[in-house]
Amino acid sequence: MPASSWLLFIHQLPQKPDYLRIKISRRLRALGARPIKNSVYVLPHSESAVTALESLVRDIVREGGEAALCQARFVAGRSDDEIAAMFYRSWEEEYAAIAKSARSLRGQARPRQVRALEARLARLTSVDRLGVPARAEAEAALRGLATPASDPAAVSHRARTWVTRRGVLIDRIASAWLIRRFIDRRARFRFVSGPAEPTRASELRFDMPGGDFTHLGDRCTFEVLVERFVPDDLSLRQVAEIVHDVDLQDGKFGRAEAEGVERAIFGIAQSTADDRERLARGAALFDAFYTSFEKRPALGGALARRAATTARERKKEKSR
Repeated sequence: MPASSWLLFIHQLPQKPDYLRIKISRRLRALGARPIKNSVYVLPHSESAVTALESLVRDIVREGGEAALCQARFVAGRSDDEIAAMFYRSWEEEYAAIAKSARSLRGQARPRQVRALEARLARLTSVDRLGVPARAEAEAALRGLATPASDPAAVSHRARTWVTRRGVLIDRIASAWLIRRFIDRRARFRFVSGPAEPTRASELRFDMPGGDFTHLGDRCTFEVLVERFVPDDLSLRQVAEIVHDVDLQDGKFGRAEAEGVERAIFGIAQSTADDRERLARGAALFDAFYTSFEKRPALGGALARRAATTARERKKEKSR
């Protein structure tokens, strides 16, 4: 069933910085956008998609690129039905694959396998805006795997090796800091090329597809870890809002600190390619942020936005 209208995202990126191309590509994939031509992406229209893509336009322009967001219907060359079918078939196949995997594991599923399928389904449902019926089949198949043994809280997390992808950035750096400070003080970290690289049964994987702890729905890995292990720490929840805004770029919390943290993290990444060095420098950054929230009254996302707005207004007054 076709969407009533589509969003077309058209952009041209500058040659530098190098990380920008990866960052924009990742954000478009996370939104479920599909390329129909070089640098032209299409997505079913929704208010949440508009908000996310408007933020993406601003980020590209700020970095010296060009971007435009259009609301459109297809009237020639391609039809609305054809575009909808492209999304529909892809999502239907993915739901069917999840259901098939779940059924094949029934009676012998390991906790890690269940969590991987749950994360895979959550990512798909977060971008499915066409109401593909196969979603119900996938959800039913996963419910059939539900077992108390699948709860990662029941597993010991002390003195473990935690595995993630090489080239760590915001979510992985922040998550590693959280793990070592609040979850496993004797944690060791190992870096791999991707989820296909084998890991040992005793190792825990984070912020990677199929990992023990990774993105779930609209939450980044850091948020998932906070909610699992330290949900009552208000200072950590504020740090989580910042990490979310930097990593997912959806403006969900509107944290005024997000831009500064993003610049700091990419500054670390540009100054060293060594992942352990990145974790060490990032840990110092997050130690400071966490301490600052412990020492002052909590500022939620709404209050942070208000504070930022007030600061901008004062700056304008001084410049008059």
